[in-house]
Amino acid sequence: LKDMADQLIRTAVERELQITEKIEVPSLSYEAFCSRFKYNETEDQLKSISDTLQDLARGRPMDRLICGDVGFGKTEIIMRASFIATMNNKQVLVLAPTTLLVEQHYKTFKKRFCNTPVNIGKLSRLEKKKNRDAIIDHVFNGKLDILIGTHAVLSNELTFRNIGLLIVDEEHKFGVRAKEKIKKYRGTIDIITLTATPIPRTLNSALSNVRDLSLIESPPDNRKSIVTQILEWDDKVLSDAIEREIQRGGQIYFVHNDIKTIPYIKERIVSINHKISIGIVHAKLDNNKIEKEMNSFINKEYDIIICTSIIESGLDISNVNTIIINNADKFGLSQLHQIRGRVGRSSTQAYAYLLISNKYKITSQSKNRLEALDSIDSLGGGVEIATKDLELRGAGEILGEEQSGQMYEIG
Repeated sequence: LKDMADQLIRTAVERELQITEKIEVPSLSYEAFCSRFKYNETEDQLKSISDTLQDLARGRPMDRLICGDVGFGKTEIIMRASFIATMNNKQVLVLAPTTLLVEQHYKTFKKRFCNTPVNIGKLSRLEKKKNRDAIIDHVFNGKLDILIGTHAVLSNELTFRNIGLLIVDEEHKFGVRAKEKIKKYRGTIDIITLTATPIPRTLNSALSNVRDLSLIESPPDNRKSIVTQILEWDDKVLSDAIEREIQRGGQIYFVHNDIKTIPYIKERIVSINHKISIGIVHAKLDNNKIEKEMNSFINKEYDIIICTSIIESGLDISNVNTIIINNADKFGLSQLHQIRGRVGRSSTQAYAYLLISNKYKITSQSKNRLEALDSIDSLGGGVEIATKDLELRGAGEILGEEQSGQMYEIG
């Protein structure tokens, strides 16, 4: 513990003493870049952007945690920071926890940076070897400005020519080992961490000023709260929910986190409504198959997709506004909040149904989690949920590897 505390203090001190290049904001091109954002920025979003710009201009390594709910515009903040960094000839690394999210970020960044000279690449296990080698080469030669990838990019074969900004998306999804690798960048370059529901340890370190914190709690215009219902499996309710969504031209996520019994669930759904078309996505499928199924779903070839919690991180399909989560008592609190946040990302009213097997048999912990989720409004409730999680699970070791739980021995 003493060694770890020592290391933590040393990193913090190094960060304060380290002088880095001040990153200047190129006013004209930056304004042009911002003007292509097609929504109105919310008050909190503008504040987070200005905090980030101040950090970049300070000439000290930034370590900022941006905590904002699903769909509250965190991605726009990192795109603006990336733009400024690349205009100052720095390379940017964006880390995302899943290949699905890497693909999505890549498309979003490509679209947003289309009128700029910035080169963007992606790396995940989906890349073919030839492509992968070319990207590693471009990163080394400085031809690639922004690299988006899973933690596979933290391997030793990747060397940056001039990395200046590291962005970690959905930080709570990375294990301790990946975070240790990320740590070697700490104190030397700017780091922005994004999360909707920080793990207890991260929240604790932000609340105790080990890191800077920006909160985005104001929802975008016209955003409605998700109507959430906790109930036991009921064919009639589910049939009505599915029918209502299809009638208004929408689609449905059905989250079932047990791959073996997905075919059985599919049969049950077909027996409720035999006219609907159903897709299936889970991590045991071949990557190309996952992409094919997701694309069919995006192109509205399926009404409903049965999936595992693979959809938890960052997926953004605005036409899906009903989500049914089976065995909801088996999920963690932050995870439920994240999964529920896959719907309600536009001005359409969204619905979430949390199914439990038997309300008399679920554990008191599960009951606490479900009650917390039910009581906290889905709009901007991420920090509140994380704080609740902190209460229910304990703060984790600021100095150790545990990301939740108490430090019994030392107080």
